[in-house]
Amino acid sequence: MTTSIVASYPFLNLVLHSGGPRNVLETEWLGFAGSAEFRAALLEALRQARLHHVTGWVADDRRLGAVRPKDLEWTHNEVLVPLGELGVLRFAHLESEEVLNRITIDGMYQRSVPGLPYEFRHFTSLPEARAWAVGLVD
Repeated sequence: MTTSIVASYPFLNLVLHSGGPRNVLETEWLGFAGSAEFRAALLEALRQARLHHVTGWVADDRRLGAVRPKDLEWTHNEVLVPLGELGVLRFAHLESEEVLNRITIDGMYQRSVPGLPYEFRHFTSLPEARAWAVGLVD
């Protein structure tokens, strides 16, 4: 499997894992992003997902800074729903280390996931999340 950074920001790396059972895009959050930067970076992530025909996604939110409720709502409508339309089959999530952030983001996922067409799982281990999203393990 090949791993490459397809876009990089001070607050986020977009990492592509390809050459395995499925292509996976990983959002490796490095810290806080303002609303405009947060949205622009996620739109680039969607563009990369389309470009590379990803069917797996790893959201590494462990170091993600605070996210505003309006940005979480936007994420549901503009990222999570379109991922299903792109053909994503598996979405692996690593929770934020920041307690308040973990609560708000997990709340968004709990509301969103039942209506999404892909499998969603929480992980505490990045290698396990990657292996599952790529399709190396069930």
